[in-house]
Amino acid sequence: SDVVLFCVKSFDTETAAAAIRPVIGPDTAVVSLQNGVDNEETIERVLGAGHAVGGVAYVFATIESPGVIAHRFAGHVVIGELDGRPSARLVRLQAAFTAAGVRAEVVPDVRRALWQKYLMISAQAGMTSLARAPIGVIRAVPESWRMYRRIVEELAAIGRAAGVPLADDIVETIVTAAEGLAPEAYSSLHHDLTQGRRLELEALHGYAVRLGEKLGVPVPMVFAVYAALKPHADGGPPR
Repeated sequence: SDVVLFCVKSFDTETAAAAIRPVIGPDTAVVSLQNGVDNEETIERVLGAGHAVGGVAYVFATIESPGVIAHRFAGHVVIGELDGRPSARLVRLQAAFTAAGVRAEVVPDVRRALWQKYLMISAQAGMTSLARAPIGVIRAVPESWRMYRRIVEELAAIGRAAGVPLADDIVETIVTAAEGLAPEAYSSLHHDLTQGRRLELEALHGYAVRLGEKLGVPVPMVFAVYAALKPHADGGPPR
């Protein structure tokens, strides 16, 4: 294969990467369009260096049933090589997305883009799941909205401690974007929680808790989300 669009849940990354090994050639690009910031590392560990392409999908979608994805709103992608270099395959990928009607942007620092989305979805997923309420309700309750912002601040601190060149105004950028979301917007984590499905908790909040401990960066709000949702991480009765 020339390209594999890798869109599985983060907890299936290693298994899915191993499953596609038979179709991976020397020059196959595996474009990760997943939640989290360490999937590319797992893909390269399984398939070998040079295969993974970093990708960020800005889209609100949910799995309604096996093979049925509901596209709620939004829809564009950001892609980039992990080493930051321009490449011919990125040009081809961008052209293919464009031909399919999907807006695609090539960026020189995809790690930064991955972390920017990570900050937003972790706050959005954490608060809508914890409160069992859409973003409009979160924004309307001062304490909840304050916690949303605190989560973004903590994750930005971790990212900077890890060497990610986040913009100085990243927190304001994320909060402003969240202010513009449709009030009825939830998150895929909330959808999975209410359906009793396995959660991407480890790739989002669990990763931040572990990295924060490693780097000595306190993340009390993120830990609160992680600890409260951990009992539901493996799925169970609809919540």
